Amino acid sequence: MTEGDFHARLAASSGIAVVLFSAPHCGACRAWKRLLPDALSGLAHALFEVDVSEATGVARCFDIFHLPTVYLFRDGHFHAELQCEARPDAIRQAVQSLLAAPPQEEP
Repeated sequence: MTEGDFHARLAASSGIAVVLFSAPHCGACRAWKRLLPDALSGLAHALFEVDVSEATGVARCFDIFHLPTVYLFRDGHFHAELQCEARPDAIRQAVQSLLAAPPQEEP
């Protein structure tokens, strides 16, 4: 996702969308990028990636300081930040818990 289409693509997505904020030089980002598709299977309808080295405005908008950062969106609206170990079972459990809870305030 880029600065030009970030908000439009999220607004057009229904259900659960996950956004991975990452950078090409970040090893942990690459690991999360490999893990997320399988870990989110059946939970999320869309998985997007934002390269913060290219989309600096989006990163600033959300106060992204640490990479990788993973946000959950429901029906185009921010729901929560995903913080857990980089393991498929931990990711699934954390996403399920966050989705069962009320939405958090957008950063």
